[in-house]
Order: sequence, then C-alpha cells, then structure tokens
Amino acid sequence: MAKVIYPGTFDPVTYGHIDIVKRAIELFEQVIVTVAKNPSKTSLFTVEERVEMLKESLMEFPNVLVDSFDGLVVDHAKNLGAIGIIRGLRAVSDFEFEFQMALMNRKLAGNITTILLMPHARYTYLNSTIVRNLAQFQGNVSEFVPPIVIEKLKAKFPKK
Repeated sequence: MAKVIYPGTFDPVTYGHIDIVKRAIELFEQVIVTVAKNPSKTSLFTVEERVEMLKESLMEFPNVLVDSFDGLVVDHAKNLGAIGIIRGLRAVSDFEFEFQMALMNRKLAGNITTILLMPHARYTYLNSTIVRNLAQFQGNVSEFVPPIVIEKLKAKFPKK
C-alpha cells in the first residue's frame, strides 16, 4: 500500500491544508496527517486539540489517518512505512525552505521522497497565522476553516 505522511503544526487546520490532503489522496492509497510537536513554536492549540480538529475535519476520507509525533519527520515516516512526505507549497517564498528540508530528509532517508503539492489558487495566501490573527480580533474565518475550528477559535478568543 502506497502510504505517505503529511506533517505540519496545523495550528489550526485550514481549508488550504484540507485541499492538500484531497490532492494527496488522489495519488496515494493512504495519507497520514501528522501533527508535529514543535518545541520552537508557541502553539495556540494543544497537540490533542489539533488532532481532534483534524480528525473531525477529515472524517469523510476513510483512507486518511491522523496522528502526532515528536522528533524527526523522516523517522516518523520510516516507523509508519511511508514512502513519502507531503508538503504544501503556496508561494515561491515557501520553496527555499521546503527545498532545503527535502534535501536534508533525502540525506537522512534516501528511500523516502518529498512530494510538493500546490493548493488551489484560492488558498495560496492562507495560513494558520492569518486565521489566528483574524479570529483574535473577532474577524469572520468561516471561509477559511471548518466548523470545528471556528468553535475552538471562539472558545480561545471569546467576544470582549
């Protein structure tokens, strides 16, 4: 079974992330969306909350699993028997970072391929930071994130 992982912080998951998942499941038999525990980032949501939001947002896709990991992405991919690592590429500005990571991952695990997928054009400007900032100031995020995320954002940023 051709299995890939799609790692990220997903703080929170957006429709851009979900678009990448949809593209990946057209290409691979199983996609494991995996929440990274990144100690260098301060997250709004706990790992458990992010996993919950992803599971709810992706439940319509039977060949998508959601988990979390701590450590190197390539080690997690190896442990899961994945053949590749999916990464989203929104703009040229993402390319340099993703290219460097892909080369390092290839050095660490040459049998695991990094696959760069581009979201639909309507999501190229969208990222979790923009969503968090908009929600913090009571902006409408409904066209950017699934309903479960809206609920969780409202709980984090109650109306003043």
